[in-house]
Amino acid sequence: MNQVIDKSVVEHKVKTDDSKENKSEASKSVNNDVIITNAHIVLADEVVYGSLVVQDGKITDISTSLSSVGGAIKNAVDAENDYIIPGLVELHTDNLEKHFSPRPKVTWPGQPAVIAHDAQLIAAGITTVFDAVALGDVNEGSQRIENLHLMLDAITEAKNKQVLRAEHFLHLRCEVCHPDAVNLLTPLVDKDLVRLVSVMDHSPGQRQFTNMDKYRIYYQGKYHLSNEDLEQFIFKQRENSQRYSDQYRREIVAMCQARNIPIASHDDATLAHVEESAAFGMSIAEFPTTAIAAKHSHEQGMLVMMGAPNVVRGGSHSGNIAAHELAAQGVLDILSSDYCPASMLHAAYKLSTLENDYDLSAAINTVTLNPASSANLDDRGQIAIGKRADLVQMKIVDELPVVGHVYAQGRRVF
Repeated sequence: MNQVIDKSVVEHKVKTDDSKENKSEASKSVNNDVIITNAHIVLADEVVYGSLVVQDGKITDISTSLSSVGGAIKNAVDAENDYIIPGLVELHTDNLEKHFSPRPKVTWPGQPAVIAHDAQLIAAGITTVFDAVALGDVNEGSQRIENLHLMLDAITEAKNKQVLRAEHFLHLRCEVCHPDAVNLLTPLVDKDLVRLVSVMDHSPGQRQFTNMDKYRIYYQGKYHLSNEDLEQFIFKQRENSQRYSDQYRREIVAMCQARNIPIASHDDATLAHVEESAAFGMSIAEFPTTAIAAKHSHEQGMLVMMGAPNVVRGGSHSGNIAAHELAAQGVLDILSSDYCPASMLHAAYKLSTLENDYDLSAAINTVTLNPASSANLDDRGQIAIGKRADLVQMKIVDELPVVGHVYAQGRRVF
């Protein structure tokens, strides 16, 4: 997989940029100019052996040779033959909720919760994250609704105080069968941190939960419902879906289109679902539940996102399509850590070892370049000259990718 092109030690001729761009706040107080050498560098279409140069938080040179440091750059890193990959770009993680509600009915203070969440992401190699925050829930008394503005305020405050190591954006997940979904979105949709919106309907008997046995097991266990309470719960969810879902989906899509915010579908299962999503101009098919929906989404130009835990575990916990089956068909574009940050890099590497056409570069693209492009973040997601120096040094130990160091705009943060 990795061909050593040239191991002769040569002096790097570092390119300089005459147009000095403003450094980020993170890099103003720290010299983040660095040469990383003796590395297997995972580019978007190949893996090369050599060195790369970072200046002012951006990649300024890539060489298929080793480097001895000279000139203006005094910082050198010997990668010791490890891989260097782009920082991971995560579009959908519920991990923040776990830190705000570490136990049922327990709410943790906002700043410590966000900082702990951020540290866990960085340790997993995630340098750009879209914190997925639910607007509405199937359970009217859930802590999701109670904690919504606590989480949003804590993310904003932590970002303003520059105490976060990853760059955080917001992914607003709109539960269209919830009576207040549109009212919850309206005051938030113009916030600068909002860069992705998805529409979802978790009512029983369709999309994620066509299998009612799986639905009953999941929600009865999650909310500790009696059999009678569960049947009342199911009736209420179906009633809300019929009353609100179609109207709210149209209204939410219109709000996002007016602001050029990328929109994701959620749990599409049928050709009709996909046709509707395509007609709405959605760019991401988030967690399609069937092979036919994933394939048609791909054909319609939507990037297909699946959960990284699905790859690691070898299948869906809801009994839906396995992500590795979609990879075998060539219709898997993006992996998301969903509920487990450490699964993201693990799944991408595992993808490159399975029976499909994904080599290491293509597999790493599913957690870097592809999610960045789908969210209109053209400044990151690949190791290329001029891109942000969000980088991860990793090694493979017993078929498991292990994160060594992480750089955010050239500054080592882990």
